[in-house]
Amino acid sequence: MRTIAFSWRFLWSRPLTAALNLLLLSLGLASITFLLLVSHQINSAFERDLAGIDVVVGAKGSPMQLILSGVFQLDVPTGNIPLAAVETLQAHPQVAKVIPISMGDSFRGFRIVGTTPDYVTHYGAELAQGVLWHSPMQAVLGASVARQSGLKVGDTFSGAHGLVSGAGADAHEESPYTVTGILAPTGSVLDRLVLTSLESVWQVHDADAAPGDKDRGVTLALVQYKTPLAAVTFPRFINTTTGMQAAAPALEITRLLSMLGVGLDVLRALAGLLLLTAGLSVFIALWGAVRERRADLALLRMLGAPPRKVAGLLLCEALWLAVLAMVLGVLAGQGLVALLGWALQLDKSVMIGPMAWPVGLLGVPLLALGVALASALLPAWEAYRVSVFELLQSR
Repeated sequence: MRTIAFSWRFLWSRPLTAALNLLLLSLGLASITFLLLVSHQINSAFERDLAGIDVVVGAKGSPMQLILSGVFQLDVPTGNIPLAAVETLQAHPQVAKVIPISMGDSFRGFRIVGTTPDYVTHYGAELAQGVLWHSPMQAVLGASVARQSGLKVGDTFSGAHGLVSGAGADAHEESPYTVTGILAPTGSVLDRLVLTSLESVWQVHDADAAPGDKDRGVTLALVQYKTPLAAVTFPRFINTTTGMQAAAPALEITRLLSMLGVGLDVLRALAGLLLLTAGLSVFIALWGAVRERRADLALLRMLGAPPRKVAGLLLCEALWLAVLAMVLGVLAGQGLVALLGWALQLDKSVMIGPMAWPVGLLGVPLLALGVALASALLPAWEAYRVSVFELLQSR
């Protein structure tokens, strides 16, 4: 206990140097924490939204665009497909479930999605208030939509043409929606959607359509297989025998994550460089401390302190830095992720959840201790070798 107390005093005997080393080490650990948490949160968000969706069928175009628009509601869709073509998919022997999705309007930046109650059931969502829609022009709000808009059950609102509402967006004032229910938070894409029936979307746009333009269509369909073997043949069947396109979410998200991984690798390298700089700074500070405190260390030896305790004093000083930097770094990393989640929420983008503690985060304390101890080994050895007689003779 005396060694620990002495090391704390020795550490802050040079406050500016200690503060600089603590800052550098904390920034490096905060960067590592931030990257670990962002990777974990994004992977978790993708897993939640992709759960149970084996393939997305829509108009021909970019497969990744189809996935981003249909599953994550982050991009514009590739076009529309006939409802009749989607209905035939349900009869396919390899298909267990088909969820049609129709979109094109928004409310205060939140997308209005026409679908069936199966979409709500698929994500295991429950109603916090009210009931699901049971007739056209009724809507159910996701948790984030209800919280940010302030709408309650029984309120009415009008959608705006386009997937991102703006000051110049054309509002469908003649076709208001009535809120019949509000979903409990799920952490999935449903939280930031306004859900209604397919008939509601058709009714709103039929009012704007030219005479005779009454063809029914949907934007895309989310498909679940009966058996994993369907993944081999079903997409090929859609792509070669129909005018539609089948995109596998697992394949496209793997491609997306591989592209994002390049940027994350660069950030990891920068964080590693920052940690290396912090380690060198701690080493230089401790080495200089040994040189400056040789008389003090010799005095401790004369008072009966064995060499191992003198060396332990330097090691404890480094461990104090590691513990302080670990706490500050992890808290700073969590704070940055929370700030990112808040910004994404304002942008109606991917949902990043509250404070998380993935298993990989356990590596941050080990990394902090490793950097501190590696930086302190040589200074501690030098302190261990301090010669009382040489110092007395030099005086």
